Amino acid sequence: MQADQSTLTVRIFRGGASGEYVTYTVPARENQTVLDVVTEIQRRLEPTLAYRFSCRVGVCGSCAMTVNGKPRWTCRTHVSRVAKDGVIVIEPMRNMPRVKDLVVDMTEFFQKWDKAGGRYVGTATRADAPARVDPASRKRKQADAAIECINCGVCYAACDVVEWDKNYLGPAALNRAWTLVNDERHANIADVIRKATADGGCNSCHTQGSCMTHCPVGLSPTGSIAGLKRRAVLQVLKGG
Repeated sequence: MQADQSTLTVRIFRGGASGEYVTYTVPARENQTVLDVVTEIQRRLEPTLAYRFSCRVGVCGSCAMTVNGKPRWTCRTHVSRVAKDGVIVIEPMRNMPRVKDLVVDMTEFFQKWDKAGGRYVGTATRADAPARVDPASRKRKQADAAIECINCGVCYAACDVVEWDKNYLGPAALNRAWTLVNDERHANIADVIRKATADGGCNSCHTQGSCMTHCPVGLSPTGSIAGLKRRAVLQVLKGG
């Protein structure tokens, strides 16, 4: 048990591609989040500490970091849930280049999102009436199950395949591809399937489920990737 219940020991990775852990001591407060702790350190102890945050209420996902070995939204992570003997260790997200301290470069993450066919291309013009999509249809339900992704990168940071195979597009990009495959308004669904099943695509997934386990909003990229695999097989059988 922590000797002094009134303080919290925080070890934070400082530096870029290489660096070291620096230890800080802050007051332990009721209901404080990990983001609260990082903010207090930056404002009162270490003004040069670099990190990202925006909304602070679990909407934007920009405050994602690695806390005690697991990727999390720090604004939603209460210290009481993760502190071990009064200590928390905070690192930048994994599988992305480190810029400084707790900030990572997400360029590759978004490039892969694009490479998987993630850009929506409509078939209608401004002169056309809005498309009528039946919310009870099977395709719409499948899209709904994956559409709430906000590209925070937590699943990408948690993915073991991304760690050792840099060609792998990753769960977020493939999850996005699955939403478009089920969007009847999208102009070229076959092209999305082609991109999502190319080298480094859905067939590289080992179905370990880390993305699903760590997703802060409870999505299942694993399920989306399985759906892409099924659709690819069906397209081959149909000669598409």
